[in-house]
Amino acid sequence: MMNLNARKKYKADFKKELDKFADKLEKYVSSDDGDWTIKGFIDVYKNVYTISSDTKIVSKIIEIHIFPQILQFADRIGYKIILAEKQNWYPDLTFVNKKKEEIKFALDIKTTFRRNDKTAGFTLGSHGGYFKERDKDKNIQFPYNQYTGHYCLGVIYTRTDLLDDLAETEIFQVEELQEEYDTPNRKVGERSVTTVKNLKSITSVIKDFDVFASEKWKIASDKQGSGNTANIGSVVDIADLKNGSGIFSQLGEEWFDEYWINYGSATMVKDGKPIKITTLKDFLEFKGRTDLWNKIVSKISNKKRK
Repeated sequence: MMNLNARKKYKADFKKELDKFADKLEKYVSSDDGDWTIKGFIDVYKNVYTISSDTKIVSKIIEIHIFPQILQFADRIGYKIILAEKQNWYPDLTFVNKKKEEIKFALDIKTTFRRNDKTAGFTLGSHGGYFKERDKDKNIQFPYNQYTGHYCLGVIYTRTDLLDDLAETEIFQVEELQEEYDTPNRKVGERSVTTVKNLKSITSVIKDFDVFASEKWKIASDKQGSGNTANIGSVVDIADLKNGSGIFSQLGEEWFDEYWINYGSATMVKDGKPIKITTLKDFLEFKGRTDLWNKIVSKISNKKRK
């Protein structure tokens, strides 16, 4: 069994490298003016199709775009990567130390767009199933307690055009890619003609990237994420996300674990009525630790979350 100090050292080293990688990645996905370097899809007729700003499409393309960089990064720092076997499994990527295979890090890639310039947010995985039963491997690559640490690689961007209608897709012909004997194919829609050197003039659907890395518990809120699934929600203030200043950040990972394992199932009596505990303040009161209330990191933007 690895001792606590050795575990901390591996975590600190991994986080340090992940932070440096996040900075590098921000430059990799951005042109000099801050636009996304991906302009669209190209077909064999040299047509470039611009991308819809639909968040699911953008997220998947970002993942494809950065994946070769992630593989190189892992290899450089002495880790191999295991991809989630199924789409809904946690985590997206498992980093396994090549020399010491008991050292494993979970990494989820989270992409989201800015709302009103200051807020964003995403889910941080389930608080049921594998999160509660940490020695089981249902819907998770390895049992939760086999991971040395759980991290997020966050990618925040601004949408250039809030319309995500596929009908808005533009088609450009790339002139310089035409062989001398080839005649431009004119069969697909209305099309503009551009040259390779003018590809930058095609408007990118997203811009102004913030890429950051954080341990999952440090950016968690005490509220569920969107939808009906049992997911942990992140804090929404972009500065808090980048600085790792979530609601548990001064309390520690143990309180994060205990709160979310018990979320919605622990019950307390308030005003003579039993209620399910769904706030960190109530949970600390339930545990007899109101002395820790002053360590709850909270902002108005967080309090207003529904």
